[in-house]
Amino acid sequence: MKVYYDKDADLSLIKGRKVAVIGYGSQGHAHSLNLQDSGVKVTVGLRKGGASWKKAEAAGVKVKEVGDAVKGADVVMILLPDENHAEVYQQSIEPNIKKGAALAFAHGFNIHFSQIQPRADLDVILVAPKGPGSALRSNYVAGGGMPALFAIEQDHSGDARGIALAYGSALGCGRVAMLETSFAEEAEADLFNEQGVVWGAVPEIIQAGYDTLVEAGFSEEIAYFECVAELKLLADLIAARGIAGMREVISPTAEFAGLKGRGRIVTDAARAELREILAEVRAGKLTRDLVAEAEAGYPLLSRSRRDDAARSIETTGRRLRDLLDPPPARRPE
Repeated sequence: MKVYYDKDADLSLIKGRKVAVIGYGSQGHAHSLNLQDSGVKVTVGLRKGGASWKKAEAAGVKVKEVGDAVKGADVVMILLPDENHAEVYQQSIEPNIKKGAALAFAHGFNIHFSQIQPRADLDVILVAPKGPGSALRSNYVAGGGMPALFAIEQDHSGDARGIALAYGSALGCGRVAMLETSFAEEAEADLFNEQGVVWGAVPEIIQAGYDTLVEAGFSEEIAYFECVAELKLLADLIAARGIAGMREVISPTAEFAGLKGRGRIVTDAARAELREILAEVRAGKLTRDLVAEAEAGYPLLSRSRRDDAARSIETTGRRLRDLLDPPPARRPE
């Protein structure tokens, strides 16, 4: 896979265009501010009177209602929750986006799973930073960046690829790496990871380990340190050195214990379940379930949030974070 950097991007392809960023959440605020600091003309499209309107204005970004922000824009980046894209697109974007504009996404979800079917006269591009908006912004401000994926679904203008690279470069992603993919690959891999690995399985095994220790009579604090706090060490080591490299720098005891634990939790049955999860993602089941959940007012998510907040692991974590957070230094009298 070829890696692209700032040197491969022509910033004039984005600096010479008007960009409308729809949404001002985690990704929206970072895209808007990074683009603006890179010299791009940015307008944020929001619901009038919404909670984010004043935040965007206070940050010095031009704000309009969605339809007005889209009118005249050369690039329209949609950064709303995935399940809200189709309605906003149909009501406010499609009637106002000009012929020949670029329609941009940071996730392949709505295009790949046909929640949105863009007109043939539009470029359709993907620029997906691989991390939260807070880190995208802080890295940019510090002079760094964040890796990103990019993809082209429609190239009506002939410049779609150049626009995507220029947009990613203006975000700061070209300082690190931009990798080309497809809407299908990005959407399916991301949803699989979210359901089967990072946001699904990892918190569940943490919770199960914590529960096992507490049920066996260990203190909640020790269980929390062992099953939660050490996870950051693991993640940092793997990010910096890879899995094999991580094992080179941990103690022989930890390495041997890990060796003896392999295959006892992630069994053949678990691997089969991961393959089933991927098949469901590719068939659009998760997409349909998410849309249905949103239409019903998020009952499953609301109940899960309440249940999770009440768990012992959460109360223990809050207590330890308060204890470990150093108090501000006292000023000499």
